[in-house]
Amino acid sequence: MSDIQILVISLAGSDERKKKVQSELDKTKFTWRFLEAVRGSSLEKPPVEYKADKVRGLLGFELTPNELGCFLSHKNAWQACVDKDAITIIFEDDFYLQPHFVNVVQFLSNNLELWNAIRLQGLSSVSQELIKDVGEFSLVRNLGDAVGATAYMIKPHVAKILIAASRDIYEPLDHFLEHHQKHQLTFLAINPYPVDITGVETTITDRPGRQPIKGLAKISRSILRALDRWFSKNPWFPK
Repeated sequence: MSDIQILVISLAGSDERKKKVQSELDKTKFTWRFLEAVRGSSLEKPPVEYKADKVRGLLGFELTPNELGCFLSHKNAWQACVDKDAITIIFEDDFYLQPHFVNVVQFLSNNLELWNAIRLQGLSSVSQELIKDVGEFSLVRNLGDAVGATAYMIKPHVAKILIAASRDIYEPLDHFLEHHQKHQLTFLAINPYPVDITGVETTITDRPGRQPIKGLAKISRSILRALDRWFSKNPWFPK
């Protein structure tokens, strides 16, 4: 498993989080490193990939600076995966490893033909389709968006696809990872998840509580999405 790259996205100055990450990963024998996160609140202007007016129309709200920073940080991790040409586990910097984490990585390393991208953490319980029962855990396909991007594992060709598909940034990173219609990737998952974030406090503190889009706003969004599907060469929300 020495050819697996492990990256932990972390903001500069997050010393307590870094200590906690080290204490968790020191439980394993894996080699890993921090990848400095993009601090969205320090961006002088939105990235070129972000078109605020179009996002507001097609999504119903704008992304916050820290959501943009999160997305850019993961894009940097994908590029690191491509540059090293190695299977990569990408962590955000506050998590707990479950006892079966090492066995999960060993299993995935020995069964590369079964997967291309794996979700190692999820926030929401969704229905699942069993792919392979390994005993203490199972390889599954989530039949819904489990939300969250604290831990996942990808192959280099998947990283290339994610980079290409995110030439436009228009939705939160975790939703983008599950946006199969856009990038044609299927993230499988491990049940139970080998990475847990129960009780962890997010660093994206500028995101307001978002209520479902309703009424005229929802109608307007649906019309704009339909127009985008019909007339755009690369629609953001294809069917």
